[in-house]
Amino acid sequence: MHQHTVNLALQIVPQVASDKVYAVVDEAIAVIQASGVKYRVCPFETVMEGRYDELMDIVKRAQEVCFKAGAGQLLVYLKIQNNQHADVTIEDKTGKYDG
Repeated sequence: MHQHTVNLALQIVPQVASDKVYAVVDEAIAVIQASGVKYRVCPFETVMEGRYDELMDIVKRAQEVCFKAGAGQLLVYLKIQNNQHADVTIEDKTGKYDG
């Protein structure tokens, strides 16, 4: 696969008690924050910008910490924007809305 920058949206829905959902999701977001990739936390998902393989590794590690935090099962939703000839950036889509 080419090495252009892609955007990946990750949503993890952990199977835990309802009062623990945000704490488990925060563990996944901490993995993203520690990775050093550009990211944006949104109400339903977190969008990341980087190389495909790097982002997929983050997705794997984010799931692992959710299990360690007590989730018995995860629903994981991914959306990927990938362009064969150019980088895909968060700013291309949302920059005009940033204040």
